[in-house]
Amino acid sequence: MIRYATPFVLAFSLSTAPLWAQTADEAKVDTLLEALGMPEMIEIMREEGLVYGQTLAADMLPGGPTDQWSVAVSTIYDAEMMYEEVRGAFGEAVAEDDIDAMLAFFTSERGEKIVSLEVSARRALLDDAVEEASKENAAIEMMDETPRFQMVEEFVTVNDLIEANVVGALNSSYAFYTGLIDGGAMPAGVTAETALQDVWSQEPEVRSETTEWVYSFLLMAYQPLSDDDLEAYIAFSRTQAGQDISAALFSAFAGMFDDISRGLGLASSRFMISQEL
Repeated sequence: MIRYATPFVLAFSLSTAPLWAQTADEAKVDTLLEALGMPEMIEIMREEGLVYGQTLAADMLPGGPTDQWSVAVSTIYDAEMMYEEVRGAFGEAVAEDDIDAMLAFFTSERGEKIVSLEVSARRALLDDAVEEASKENAAIEMMDETPRFQMVEEFVTVNDLIEANVVGALNSSYAFYTGLIDGGAMPAGVTAETALQDVWSQEPEVRSETTEWVYSFLLMAYQPLSDDDLEAYIAFSRTQAGQDISAALFSAFAGMFDDISRGLGLASSRFMISQEL
């Protein structure tokens, strides 16, 4: 599951949706994205982004969040544009892959159940109380090394979820910095190089928070799954199709997250400068 949405900077493209190579079967790509619950997941990410935008304004803007800022953030987190960017990049990424094998798993009864649980859990985590409770439960399961934790740990390892999310979060943070720099809001002496150094200094904290979130999310999402269902998901993840779809999703979301982060940086610069004048 792709995490680097909050509390690290979320993403979006400021340009029109990218054109993508017409090498993949577009109908199959659309069917696969629907099976993955992508329209619903994008809507949830938009909601996460709108909340994060208010936090960002409170932390960075002299006057805090305003109606104009809310409009700017809502424009950045345009669900249709977000979906089209992910759709295009994902379609390119799976063009040479075995889409039929991916469809076979995610359109099966088992696959549909897994996706439904993932989407429901992601939506539930919009509630701060639910998120806190899920973290506490995950901490207990991790400490006790329960059988279900061990299965989830295997799933995380097979899909390289921690490393991929950490890299994505750091890249998004750097994109936010570049937006601030290019927007003229950073002090003299802050360059892309110094920004990169600052971002890398955050890596231990990012890794810790990412690990906590990934396990709390997955342990909550997959709690209703039988061991057989989770073992089947792990087995699919080990196949070439499973590895390909995981890589394609991270690749597709990386571009979207980086674009949104840079867009938020540019918007923050604009509002910081205007409020200081």
